[in-house]
Amino acid sequence: MKEQKLLPTENPLRGEIEVPGDKSISHRSVIFGALANGVTRVSHFLDSEDCMRTVTAFREMGVSIEKQGNSLLIDGKGPEALIEPKEPLYFGNSGTTARLMIGVLAGLPFFTTAYGDVSLTNRPMNRVVDPLRLMGAIIDGRLEGSKLPLAIRGNGLTGIEYRLPVKSAQVKSAVLLAGLLADGKTTVEESTVSRNHTETMLQAFGASILIEGSTVSLQGKQPLTATDIYVPGDISSAAFFLVAAAIVPGSNVTLLNVGLNESRTGIIDVLKAMGAAVEVGNIHRKGGELLGNISITYQDLHATTIEGDMIPRLIDEIPVIALLATQAKGRTIIKDAKELRVKETDRIKAVTEVLTSLGARIEEREDGLIVEGKSKLTGNKVASYHDHRMAMMATIASLITDGEVVIDDISPVSTSYPRFFQDLQQMK
Repeated sequence: MKEQKLLPTENPLRGEIEVPGDKSISHRSVIFGALANGVTRVSHFLDSEDCMRTVTAFREMGVSIEKQGNSLLIDGKGPEALIEPKEPLYFGNSGTTARLMIGVLAGLPFFTTAYGDVSLTNRPMNRVVDPLRLMGAIIDGRLEGSKLPLAIRGNGLTGIEYRLPVKSAQVKSAVLLAGLLADGKTTVEESTVSRNHTETMLQAFGASILIEGSTVSLQGKQPLTATDIYVPGDISSAAFFLVAAAIVPGSNVTLLNVGLNESRTGIIDVLKAMGAAVEVGNIHRKGGELLGNISITYQDLHATTIEGDMIPRLIDEIPVIALLATQAKGRTIIKDAKELRVKETDRIKAVTEVLTSLGARIEEREDGLIVEGKSKLTGNKVASYHDHRMAMMATIASLITDGEVVIDDISPVSTSYPRFFQDLQQMK
């Protein structure tokens, strides 16, 4: 554990930075590069603990992955060239690695065991295991395969038609990855369209898929062809600086080359709905993904309601949005976000406890939060709950507290944003 003591900033935040590459896209670029034929170059790759778990897993299965600066060279030879790992695969704290890799491993002709850290071991895996079993996967583990560790006996899979019972891009991606290795056609239907990086990358690697509204279909056994991938800046990481500029008086910040995939830009819509001065420019497309620069200038904020189809577009940003709401006049309501209870920690509970301890007026609901603003925040000692987004949210809160904030453990930040504190210091 690495304790951090933080004092409020004496100055507005100013300047521009380029946030690290998108975590979701970085994971997927490694998976598809390893399954493709040829050498894939991934530029602006997020070199974080979570993403390196995915890299290590494929290295254990015989894939040559070379790091060159902030790029990866992945020498893929197709799924048939993957070999059985000699040791159990360790996924650390990475839920994305776990759920997506389970989808891949279920369709490979060998045996694998997989495990994670204490936090990941308590996260639900049945949401991917259940549909994979319908495809013929042989998976067993703790609590009947609903929790890690898992034992996966690779098997010939058959495509299915599956309607997601939860709003989860990870589950959708796991089923599509298994479908890519299966016989026949796989169709996944969602009630609300979640982030679509898997679909975009399937197309970039040459797969033929059919997208009709909230339904995605693909034929199995399609070969993939290596391609060059550029990973846009992670909007989930950018969100912390957007909120920081929105709550620190006098601030003016620009974030460069941020991913603007429509399934991820809910944070921008919320900021605008709350009256923030946000501008998006230099919009262009690179490697199938939209990106651009986001600028924000401090001004007074007002409350809003966040619900329904908006939630999947900002699910990871809700902790820092709750902080934002403490500085907006009126009552902000966040609902339909029960998924937050099965993240790295129960984020609804954790956000309530952290912000309450800092003086916020916040009420926990089963599927969300009610935040009363505007609140004067005070220093205190808070927990990170071994959750990178909680640690970063508390850090941004410390910019405006009356007194010192002490975070019990900031080490989880390295799972998604290793240079977070340096970038924040650069803006002070």
